[in-house]
Amino acid sequence: MTDAVTNAVMNAPDDLNAMMRGDRSPAEEQVHRKQRLAAALRIFGKCGFDEGVAGHFTVRDPIEPETFWVNAMGRSFKQMRVSDLLRVSHDGQVLEGHGLLNAAAFVIHSNVHSARPDAVAAAHAHSLYGKAWSSLGRFIDPITQDACAFFEDHALFDDYTGVVVDMSEGQRLGNVLGDNKALILQNHGHLTVGQSIEEACWWFVTFERSCQAQLLAEAAGTPKLIPDTMARHTKGQVGSAFAGWFSGQPLFDVIFKEQPDLVD
Repeated sequence: MTDAVTNAVMNAPDDLNAMMRGDRSPAEEQVHRKQRLAAALRIFGKCGFDEGVAGHFTVRDPIEPETFWVNAMGRSFKQMRVSDLLRVSHDGQVLEGHGLLNAAAFVIHSNVHSARPDAVAAAHAHSLYGKAWSSLGRFIDPITQDACAFFEDHALFDDYTGVVVDMSEGQRLGNVLGDNKALILQNHGHLTVGQSIEEACWWFVTFERSCQAQLLAEAAGTPKLIPDTMARHTKGQVGSAFAGWFSGQPLFDVIFKEQPDLVD
């Protein structure tokens, strides 16, 4: 990390949520989150994380926090707009918006949000390297600085039972996630959560790249692991909620500049 980023992380405010909300009212915060959610989905499309109709990204509603916003099924990540989002209750009712609700999205995200009251956002997609790594049924190792963000902070759901459409399966998934920022779903892909959309988005992107890096490294030879003590120290530098939020900012700056129609 550069000195500037290190200083920003070291001087991060204690109340990250208050800083992110600023002076926005709950109604203004709702608009903000919906715009950021549409932007995050465009980022996923730009990164090539789309796979047909698979994948979903959610954010908790600030007015009615027992509900969440999610992308409508069948709409390309690359074309996602605010008007394509659905607000869904934890019993699966579409309260706002028009379009199809992905059953797996409801089962997974309703249970993740219930299990993790601190999680404002959650992301899951069938990305190439996340899928490839998940087939190994292993945790990622601290072989790079970026991978250290997940050191002792990701879990493995090692029981593939098909598309997750059963609520009991979703509950098990939420339980296995625990307090971690990421979850490997064996033979499926990965999922990340955050106190902000930017954080959840960044963890997903950098976890995908960490999977790619380890697959490449192991194909070339035997990677040298960062010692546990140093990996734990590095996680404190690059793996905080603030670090995730801060690292995600450039992705959002670019997508809003390039694709302003996403707010429609």
